[in-house]
Amino acid sequence: AQYNLGVMYANGRGVPKDDETAVRWYTLAAKQGDTIAQYNLGVMYADGRGVPKDDETAVKWYTLAAKQGYNVALSNLGMMYANGRGVPKDDETAVRWYALAAEQGLASAQYNLGVMYANGRGVPKDDETAVKWYTLAAKQGLTSAQYNLGFAYYNGEGVPKHFVHASMWWHIAASSGYENAIQNRNILAGMMTPANTSTAHKLADECVRNEYKGC
Repeated sequence: AQYNLGVMYANGRGVPKDDETAVRWYTLAAKQGDTIAQYNLGVMYADGRGVPKDDETAVKWYTLAAKQGYNVALSNLGMMYANGRGVPKDDETAVRWYALAAEQGLASAQYNLGVMYANGRGVPKDDETAVKWYTLAAKQGLTSAQYNLGFAYYNGEGVPKHFVHASMWWHIAASSGYENAIQNRNILAGMMTPANTSTAHKLADECVRNEYKGC
């Protein structure tokens, strides 16, 4: 009930929006071990909503929620370590937290883990593993992962170079309005035959229509 009341104040549902009151209710629930209240309280401190911005306190609450296995808290904690917010920058620890969230299927964590492998941050550089995580996130509709996957196929990093597949993933990302994907897709179209461009677009449409099965 304390958590839910915090949500109502945070979102202005049934009461005027009031972040300070939301924080008070989240805190009461968080101190009793409510996982999502701990996570939400971390967000409030990280964003400075209802309290002064305080990354160290955000990390404290994210950690408590993460230790209960909450996937978004795991991912956010990874981000804090990757960026050195509230804790010393530590890519190896960031990878561990991202991996726990990614293994639960959280698309944003899968994408971030792919970035870490692609850039050799906290792990040895491994383009094949980066592609693995980008693909899992891309098939959940995450446009940033679809965009990076297009680059992997375009450059032959972690997968054989394949312009049709690169165009396919950029076309999918472009359909969500991702500006860089639109530009890259259009540039690549000038490097391909009209038939190959048409094939790429057809594959993209089939991929989305079939909810990314068989892509």
